[in-house]
Amino acid sequence: MLILRTASVISMRWPASFTVPVARSLVLAMMFARKAALSKREISCMRWVAEGKSSWEIGMILGVSENTLNFHVKNAMRKLGATSRIQAVAIAIRLNVL
Repeated sequence: MLILRTASVISMRWPASFTVPVARSLVLAMMFARKAALSKREISCMRWVAEGKSSWEIGMILGVSENTLNFHVKNAMRKLGATSRIQAVAIAIRLNVL
């Protein structure tokens, strides 16, 4: 049994099998809630990434260089707390950004 304490020092006893997934969900929700402000360009780049396009292809579609595109994608990844393009797309979809 784990004891959860709130700010008002009220304690509740919950089985560990219930507490761990709930705590993990709360931490993820708090983490994602503060990182969802993407620019219009970052959103458009991430939409094309979600379609499976390469940086070169997206650059040609949007009329920007590959380096510029990678700059916007990396900014979106940083804002979403992702370590890869695929993870950034998954997080953005989960947050209804895409």
